[in-house]
Amino acid sequence: MIDLYGYGPSLIRGAGVTVAVALCAMVVAIIMGLIGAAGKMSRSRVARFAADCYTTIVRGIPEIVLLLLVYWGTQQLIQDTAAGLGYDIRVDLPPFKSGALTLGFIYGAFATEVFRGAFQAIPRGQIEAARAAGMSAFKSFHRIQLPQMWRFALPGLGNVWLVLTKATALISLIHLTELMRSSNIAVGVTKKPFTFYAVAALMYLSLTIVSMIALHFFEARANRGIRAGLN
Repeated sequence: MIDLYGYGPSLIRGAGVTVAVALCAMVVAIIMGLIGAAGKMSRSRVARFAADCYTTIVRGIPEIVLLLLVYWGTQQLIQDTAAGLGYDIRVDLPPFKSGALTLGFIYGAFATEVFRGAFQAIPRGQIEAARAAGMSAFKSFHRIQLPQMWRFALPGLGNVWLVLTKATALISLIHLTELMRSSNIAVGVTKKPFTFYAVAALMYLSLTIVSMIALHFFEARANRGIRAGLN
């Protein structure tokens, strides 16, 4: 059926929610990655230790466990704490915000290593020359390191984005009606699992292909001046 037994529009809306969650989570991942990379490259032992703990713990725990811990576990913890203080409250965390923040926090650990490698790929001589010319650490970072860092980081960030986009399917477990949950609802009503899961797979694949085309475009633009110089 063209409209997939009436659930075609629902799947499209679910795909839109999936993209929105992935974009929000990617922004969080980039922020966490920059903070984590700064911590790993810091001269402070405390900052390095905190960054190492962040990447080790987050990468060592399955995404689904962290997602359920943040969403269901946090709600229960707040309610139990309030009950211990004599208050009877019910906490309902927003699934969209909880899912986006949790995925962003998780993949920020992977982005941390991407950014650290990108910063380390910048020739040290350029930074030393900037300091010798009288640039402050902030100016050196803003004018020399940051613009070049993105060129080195884009391929790694692209991989993080592709994996993160597929991981949004886990958010169906916290009752956010994104693509996977929309498919599950349709399957439950129509009893057509192959049809709807195949359509969901094709939609995820389409998102991946579009993302790869966009990433290739951005990488080409980032390296345009470098390639021209080499030629």
